Amino acid sequence: MDLHLTADQANAEEKAAVDSELGAPRSGWSGGDRNMEADAHVAYDGHQARAERHRLLPALHAIQSRIGWISPGAINYVSARLSIAPAEVYGVASFYGMFSLSPKPPVVAHVCDDIACVARGSESLCGELEKKLGPAGSPCMGGRATWQRTACLGLCERAPAALVSAAGKKPAERVLAPASAGPLQSLIKDATEGRLPGEPDALEAQRSVPQAGSSQLRLLRRVASTNATEINDYQKHGGYEALRKAMDLGPEGVIREVAASRLLGRGGAAFPTAKKWEALHTQRHLGKKHYVICNADESEPGTFKDRILMEGDPFAVIEGMTIAGLATGAQKGFIYLRGEYPLAAERIAHAIAAARNSGMLGTNIMGRGLQFDIELRRGAGAYICGEETALFNSIEGYRGEPRNKPPFPTQAGLFRQPTAVNNVETLVNVPQIILEGGAAYAKIGTENSAGTRLFCLSGHVNRPGVYETAMGTTLRQMIEMAGGVGGNGKLQAVLLGGAAGAFVAPAELDTPLTFEGMRAIGATLGSGVVMLFDDSVDLKQVLLRISSFFRHETCGQCVPCRIGVVRQDEALHRLVQGKANGSAGAEVSCVREMGQAMRDASICGLGQTASSAIESALQRWKLFG
Repeated sequence: MDLHLTADQANAEEKAAVDSELGAPRSGWSGGDRNMEADAHVAYDGHQARAERHRLLPALHAIQSRIGWISPGAINYVSARLSIAPAEVYGVASFYGMFSLSPKPPVVAHVCDDIACVARGSESLCGELEKKLGPAGSPCMGGRATWQRTACLGLCERAPAALVSAAGKKPAERVLAPASAGPLQSLIKDATEGRLPGEPDALEAQRSVPQAGSSQLRLLRRVASTNATEINDYQKHGGYEALRKAMDLGPEGVIREVAASRLLGRGGAAFPTAKKWEALHTQRHLGKKHYVICNADESEPGTFKDRILMEGDPFAVIEGMTIAGLATGAQKGFIYLRGEYPLAAERIAHAIAAARNSGMLGTNIMGRGLQFDIELRRGAGAYICGEETALFNSIEGYRGEPRNKPPFPTQAGLFRQPTAVNNVETLVNVPQIILEGGAAYAKIGTENSAGTRLFCLSGHVNRPGVYETAMGTTLRQMIEMAGGVGGNGKLQAVLLGGAAGAFVAPAELDTPLTFEGMRAIGATLGSGVVMLFDDSVDLKQVLLRISSFFRHETCGQCVPCRIGVVRQDEALHRLVQGKANGSAGAEVSCVREMGQAMRDASICGLGQTASSAIESALQRWKLFG
């Protein structure tokens, strides 16, 4: 891309998109004047930094949504507005999969061809689209649209899934799931004619939450029974009672109850929640800003539980974050939301505004002097940003590359200030813990795995969706809860925890779904994925899709991961094609050695788990030679 352009060479639409996000330039501002006040280094949260750098991703989103791609002129205009070198803006824009740096039609249909959707017919869907619209990536509808294959869209319970986006002054996104070629083609046509509905699809609770309405539900109890857009309805069903009680308990009391609950993080790492909060609370006298971040960048293939919570009970997420702010001394929070979740984005944004208007966010919450507010930030298609330090960099306006630890986030996180990062499901547990008491919560589940847990069932299962159950339920019981094995009814394998998880065999179905139960069989609960494959599936092709996913998603920062995921993918392709280097056994041994090197030496969890599912399959089945 030629960046030898001035800010003035951005067209009017590009400038309007940026100005709508950043505000109009000051009177007399000139993009070529690098000595203006906008270029000054000013204090931001105690550090000398360009004050507006953190607004880079929202500005790029604005351009992408308005124009459909990000041109050199637009890059230079953003560069001048935010006083960031054009090469840096380009480096950030090129990092994220949702941003295009080459011209594209204004309408793009993203068709998922990840493993859950493949199990439900996405390859047939793509084949039909090729016949009707031409190859993926080629213009159609008179050059006004195109379609492309994409990784998991987080709509696995409604697979196969598609997401249609239409750029323009009134950009719109529409989900079609389950998708078929005819309706998808019609939706694309509607989008090119400006008839794509502006409102995202509504949550179909009965399809996505088969247990909806059950009296046994805790985290999911409001998903089908309340209006997710009405804060008054949320309050009628017990909303904000926990925040009121938390104010009475005070920070120490809140942390004490969360510690007594033995709540472990539900995002995959399973770190004790109270320890994070206590670490920030003990630093309250050091004069530092504290932050709370809700990690809603749910990009693990096969995971969709956090989307359901945000779409169906967004105020619970806001309340949980506010209690976390109270406990940690944070006055500002961020929700970092996966970019491919249009309805969740609309619901969360509405919930934040409604909470502010009702006095549940802001400078004097409930009239009791508590100060806490939340800002929504959308990711842009980078799986690595689910790693907490990569997420910090993304919010700050940099490439989503992980940082070395230590220092840990509770010491130096967002803007190098103490930060607590919690997953959506983790935060939604908090109000219940406060209301019923930590000790009562700890009695649910098992001694080492307390509480209930959400599981995302997909693939060859009769009733896919999000299920809630007490920790300790066996994998077999979970599958029975979802109507049993689907497809041809002959179970071959179950993928637990997603692409970064592990495959288990039918003989292991009686393993309890607990942290300790999974460790005993070399598996993980991860993000709650339970993906079934009947015996018609070629597991070799599933492994290829997983290896391809990690090859694409590595940030490339550290050598073990950058090189390892490429070599792993190449070796698996050779094995599948029967062209192993030497014997198949030797090639398999090489794959496993590379996996060990990535686990031992990669900076972050992506490289450390990129071989986990592949390794588990090679251990349990003789797939090659």
